[in-house]
Amino acid sequence: MVAFHPDALAFTWDYPIDCIRLEPKAVKFSEDLTHRDYLGAILNLGVDRSVVGDILIEDHTASFFCLRQMTDFFLENLCRVRHTTVVASKIEDPGDLPRPELKPVSGTCASVRLDSLIALAFGTSRSSIVHCIEEGLVFVNGKLITSNGYEPKEGDIISVRKKGRFIYDGVSRQTKKGRLGVRILLYI
Repeated sequence: MVAFHPDALAFTWDYPIDCIRLEPKAVKFSEDLTHRDYLGAILNLGVDRSVVGDILIEDHTASFFCLRQMTDFFLENLCRVRHTTVVASKIEDPGDLPRPELKPVSGTCASVRLDSLIALAFGTSRSSIVHCIEEGLVFVNGKLITSNGYEPKEGDIISVRKKGRFIYDGVSRQTKKGRLGVRILLYI
């Protein structure tokens, strides 16, 4: 959900989005649940995918964003994920909202090209990444990129469907052989 407003807007904007935290009723007896498990439980309630946003998982808890009009429905009806009984609660304090975890990754590349950065981020070869780019699975700041020679700028968010996303954090150094040391922040 996006809001466009002028900088001179004199009032605070209230987004119609809430965050709901799901915690197991008994951690001792809970399963290790994945993003897929939580999404399946939410959609199994018969809701449309468009009313649910990101699902963030931390240890045995998950937090997800939804439209405010659906909050009460989820609080009342979402009580089970796979075989684990969960308790749903609305996060009221903005300081308690989940933050994404980033894992720093560094390595060297001959040049700062999209295929090189993706290969470094996900620990694979450049040649195996080329088909992902050509098939339209790679986005830089939400924009589809189909050229493996594209050079991202520092701070760009690169998403690869079915693999993950990361932030290109820039070049840190140059080696004696002329390779570039790059920093990447990988979303966990």
